[in-house]
Amino acid sequence: MDNINIFDLFLKASLVVQVIMLILIGFSVVSWSIIIQKTKILNEAVREAKLFENKFWSSIDLSCLYEKTKTNKDNLIGVEQIFYSGFKEFINLYKTSISIPNAILAGASRVMRITMNRELALVETNIPFLGTIGSISPYIGLFGTVCGIMRSFIVSGSARQITLQMIAPGVAEALIATAIGLFTAIPAVMAFNKFNLSLNKLEQIYENFSEEFLTILHRQVFCSENK
Repeated sequence: MDNINIFDLFLKASLVVQVIMLILIGFSVVSWSIIIQKTKILNEAVREAKLFENKFWSSIDLSCLYEKTKTNKDNLIGVEQIFYSGFKEFINLYKTSISIPNAILAGASRVMRITMNRELALVETNIPFLGTIGSISPYIGLFGTVCGIMRSFIVSGSARQITLQMIAPGVAEALIATAIGLFTAIPAVMAFNKFNLSLNKLEQIYENFSEEFLTILHRQVFCSENK
């Protein structure tokens, strides 16, 4: 049996099927670049969150930690950015002449929530596109399959005697289009689901930190009021 040459089959395919194959291959390249990029970003976000939380809980003075964080404010991500934004708002509100405890805490909480949503949005960028690729790739491949089968029917319909050599090219390009569609869709769908789980985990980490940090601020502001 002769070895199957995919490139040769591609060259012999109809123009429509060739375009479909190129689109699917392009989607595959894009999806894998997103998968590699987002895997690194999500792993880094979780790692940085754990490192900063260790630093946060081992710190004696939050003001000192804030000043250290402030020196690198343009490069903050994740939990560190949430801490910086929340504590900055807390300090600004605390210094105002009308320092109502509940207003201070509400303001800090609101800023941390906004910062958390922004951080998650940055991490989430392009992940929905993976879901789109995973959803439409099988249908694009199916369209290529239909085109290949139609080609076989057209060739066989104009011939008096049908042979395997006549219909084989159309069937081959139809099957290849299906295979490329699945090859593109399956990794994209798997990565999309995995990233959504990772995003939920990261969001929970951010929310837990925000609540714990807010509890500490609550304790500080009410202790100051009672003195």
